Amino acid sequence: MKRLYCLLILALLIVSLHATAVHAAGDPEAGEQKSQPCVACHGVAGVSVNPAWPNIAGQGEKYLIDQLHLFKDKVRVNALMNPQAENLSDQDIKDLAAYYSSQEPARGSADPDKEYKGEKLYEIGERIYRGGNSETGVPACMSCHGPDGAGNGPAKFPHLAGQHAAYTAATLRAYRSGDRYHPDDNLNMMKDIAAYMSDTEIDAVSEYISGLH
Repeated sequence: MKRLYCLLILALLIVSLHATAVHAAGDPEAGEQKSQPCVACHGVAGVSVNPAWPNIAGQGEKYLIDQLHLFKDKVRVNALMNPQAENLSDQDIKDLAAYYSSQEPARGSADPDKEYKGEKLYEIGERIYRGGNSETGVPACMSCHGPDGAGNGPAKFPHLAGQHAAYTAATLRAYRSGDRYHPDDNLNMMKDIAAYMSDTEIDAVSEYISGLH
């Protein structure tokens, strides 16, 4: 009887720990229900129709959690996102991240008509994305974000492929000016990288990324 009692207690403890772990993880179904206020800017299922606002469909789950906490804590300042994030609980953030990370990423296209000194802008961007610019000290973007722009989920390096060129360019300029930064030095390398990028390089890389699949 004593052995049976101990086994029962052990079983209940395992169930309890499992329930806690499940609750601690993000629930994509709950996230979908909580995402309704997000649709106005980020579109249905995270695909934005406004190039000023990012696509977040298929974005890395850890990256989304990290960024929502930065908005909530007002480390990352944005007049629209700060009020939206300030009342989110940790579980809300996990649920939203689980939902959006499970969605199909957006597929964009580079503008073939944009040129710089007779060369397609996206072709210049492809060279920088894949090989960097040794003369100015800009490393290859794909070394962190991958050859297909899928990013690195565990390292919190974001998915870039298909992102609006206007949004990517604005983000790189914000890093370059210091308006955007990350308090974790291990995740703040974009500030230093963007500092070496010219306006043309920023626009070219952004254009290439928008059509990357």
